[in-house]
Amino acid sequence: MNRLAPLSEEPINEEEEDNINSSKKTNSWRNWLKTHFSLLFNKKSDLKVLLSVGKYFWQVSSSAEYIIQHFTAATGCRKLEGKVKNVYATGKVRMAMVDELGSGGSSAAIGPTGVSQKGCFVMWQMVPDKWLIELVVGGHKVIAGSDGNVAWRHTPWIGAHTAKGGVRPLRRALQGLDPVAVSAVFSSAQYVGEKRIMGVDCFVLKLSADQTDLADRGDSTAEMIKHVIFGYFSQRSGLLVYLEDSYLTRIQSPGTRPTYWETTMATKIEDYRKVEGVMIAHGGQSSAIITRFGDNPKMGPAITRMEEIWTIDDLAFNVPGLSMDCFIPPEEVQTYYPDENLDWGSPLHHP
Repeated sequence: MNRLAPLSEEPINEEEEDNINSSKKTNSWRNWLKTHFSLLFNKKSDLKVLLSVGKYFWQVSSSAEYIIQHFTAATGCRKLEGKVKNVYATGKVRMAMVDELGSGGSSAAIGPTGVSQKGCFVMWQMVPDKWLIELVVGGHKVIAGSDGNVAWRHTPWIGAHTAKGGVRPLRRALQGLDPVAVSAVFSSAQYVGEKRIMGVDCFVLKLSADQTDLADRGDSTAEMIKHVIFGYFSQRSGLLVYLEDSYLTRIQSPGTRPTYWETTMATKIEDYRKVEGVMIAHGGQSSAIITRFGDNPKMGPAITRMEEIWTIDDLAFNVPGLSMDCFIPPEEVQTYYPDENLDWGSPLHHP
């Protein structure tokens, strides 16, 4: 067996086709992974839905260290560790809804239910586990945040409410905006093989929420049955180029039939550029399929697809003046935890 080639500490440009040394390194670690892992793996309120899908992430456990080491070397994000206290990003989005099935369970797609909605967002993050995002689309604003203790969200139609379960990274940050968070989340992933997607040969890592986390994210009427994500990392560049996220929830009130909601999201991640020497994704496309079934067997499942295109306009590290006060949850959220003894504005948390 060949020895592993040392990992480059510098970001790898996906377009550098003629870099012979880079190609040799890639083939070396690819062959090593094949040899070792083959032993284990042989085988309409439309706007409300648009603004509500995919805000949070999960907690999981398993392992795929070498692929993540290659990712951290490819992005150059190791130089951020211990040096970056916060991150700021702004961007634009364009969203649209497409109904897959019409009333009566017709299998024919009926096309877009409305015009595309344009919008923008701003995101702040602070180490550790603090983040805040404001998304404005079609004149409506959704705010989601985490102060490191509690994750929450505020929408115009429900107001402020907490996210069930523990604090999780923001999904939008994991779409190539925060390589440190990507490496942390996928460091406990399971290698499940290789797949060619969008013309790119990728290694695939899988994360599955454990039963404890699933139970924490449910209540008396809602049960989360599964939450799984697949990350596709380019075999040549090491960068994360595709993300698939799927979760299934069962909802049942007393005296009613159970209703199942399954949401599957797929995100193409592209346009990596250097920001202070670190490769950051500056664009991508997401598609979310939302399926409701079980409550009306005669009608069959109701399926809706959401599509989004996003771009990053600006990103900066260590923005002066950002403090813990920026991440304090709304008063409505704080009242949900009267006995927790949490000090929402403690100066001990300030940078």
